[in-house]
Amino acid sequence: MPTLGTASAAVAEDLKTITPGIISVGSDQVYPPYDYLEGGVTKGFDADVMAVLAPKLGVKVQFMDTRFASLIPGLQANRFDMIASALYVTPARAKVVDYIAYAKTGGSLMVRSDDTFDPKKPGDLCGKRVANLKGAAWVPELQKVSQAECGSNPIDVKEFATSAEAAQALLSRGADVVFDDAGVSKAAVVASGDRLKITSTEILFPVVMGLAVKKGNDELLARLKEAFEPLKNSDEYKAILAKYNLALPTDAEVTAALIESN
Repeated sequence: MPTLGTASAAVAEDLKTITPGIISVGSDQVYPPYDYLEGGVTKGFDADVMAVLAPKLGVKVQFMDTRFASLIPGLQANRFDMIASALYVTPARAKVVDYIAYAKTGGSLMVRSDDTFDPKKPGDLCGKRVANLKGAAWVPELQKVSQAECGSNPIDVKEFATSAEAAQALLSRGADVVFDDAGVSKAAVVASGDRLKITSTEILFPVVMGLAVKKGNDELLARLKEAFEPLKNSDEYKAILAKYNLALPTDAEVTAALIESN
C-alpha cells in the first residue's frame, strides 16, 4: 500500500498544471474580505477555500495578484491555471470560462448594535436612510422595492464612495442601516469592535460566485469538481462559509445565473 505522501505525489503528477505540483490561481488581492494581502501572504475567503481544496488535488497553491479586469484575459493567456477571486457567475463570462459554483453572496442589512431597529428584508426599509456603496448592483433593486412597497414613505437611498464610508455614516447616525455585500458586512462588524450588527438572516438579492478554469481545460475542471463535490457539504467548508457570512448556492440559483436576460 502506498504511503499518503506517495499517493499525493501521484495525484499531483497526474494533474496537468502550468507548473507541475503547483496550481496557480489568479486573484485580485485588493478586495477584502475575499482576497487581500497581509504581511505579503494572501488571506481571505478564496485563500481559505484553496487551502482545503488544494490538498485534495495533491498540489500546492500559488496565488498571482491580478487586477479584476485582467483575470479572465490572464486565464486565457495561460498566466495561471484557474481563478479564485469572488468571480460572479454570468452568462457572458460562461462563454469563455467554465465555472464551479462555490458560494453565493449578495446583500446583508447592518445596524448599530445599540439600535432596536431590526430589519430582515428590503421591505422593512421603508422610510429609512439606507447607506450603500455607490453603484452597487442592489441599489436599483432597493429602488424597485421602494416604488412597489413603500408608497408615500420611500426608502432614502444614500450612496457612498466606499463601504467604509457607508459604515461610518451608520456609526455617526447619518444613516439608519447599511445594505452591503454579505462578506463585507461581516468584516465591518469585526472591524467596528461589534458596534455594528447584522440583522438580516438570509442573503438578499443573491449572486452566485464561481471558481473558473479556461474553457476547454476539461481535465482540470473535472478534477476540481471531483475534489470539491464531497468538500462542499463538509463541516469544514460550512465553517468557512459561515466565517464570511456566505452560503452555498442552490442548483436553481446556479441555473438562473447562467440564463441570458432579455
